[in-house]
Amino acid sequence: MKSFWVLVRRDLRLAVREGGAIGTALGFFVIVVSLMPLGLGPDLNLLSRIAPGVLWIALLLAALLSLNRIFEADYDDGTLDVLATGRLPLELVAAAKSLAHWLTTGVPLAVCAPLLGILLNLDLSAYPVLMATTLIGTPAVSFLGAIGAALTVKARRGGLLLALVVLPLYVPTLIFGITAIAAIASPAGASPSLLILAAVSLIAVVLGPVASAAALRVQLQ
Repeated sequence: MKSFWVLVRRDLRLAVREGGAIGTALGFFVIVVSLMPLGLGPDLNLLSRIAPGVLWIALLLAALLSLNRIFEADYDDGTLDVLATGRLPLELVAAAKSLAHWLTTGVPLAVCAPLLGILLNLDLSAYPVLMATTLIGTPAVSFLGAIGAALTVKARRGGLLLALVVLPLYVPTLIFGITAIAAIASPAGASPSLLILAAVSLIAVVLGPVASAAALRVQLQ
């Protein structure tokens, strides 16, 4: 497992050193959410009702912008070929790179989401659940997104193709992320939706690297 953590630390250092992908994702997230009150007008009740959906959709689209860097740079400079023939199984390589993407993109977006909730007049009682849904749901965003990134690693300017592959996989995360926030006023509370969201992320963490590794083997042939 030492090689696994070495690869995670390497990708974290590269992401922090380059900074562009993280800044682009956070900038896109902030701009999209900030434009919503300007486009929809000063109806605070309307903004409060749509806030969970707007925040989650903007988060998913922002994360989508950075998915191609999971494998693309390593494929271009040949590092991915070296990793594929190394001692670390390709499934663990995919898991390490997905984990690094979550730490450098998913976590910053999750931390930023409650701050942007202020712009959308999100109810105060919803902030803890919003934070919980984004932290629990964003691992699925990175690990499922890695599947699309692996499938399109050889495609130049494959952003649209990546979106077409990945966005359908995000539907369960989006539904239960929004449902959990909307359910805080119901008798059952947010717990059932949070548990399902956690299950979706757990399945993504287990199966995502396996599917990503299979896609990479096909792409590297």
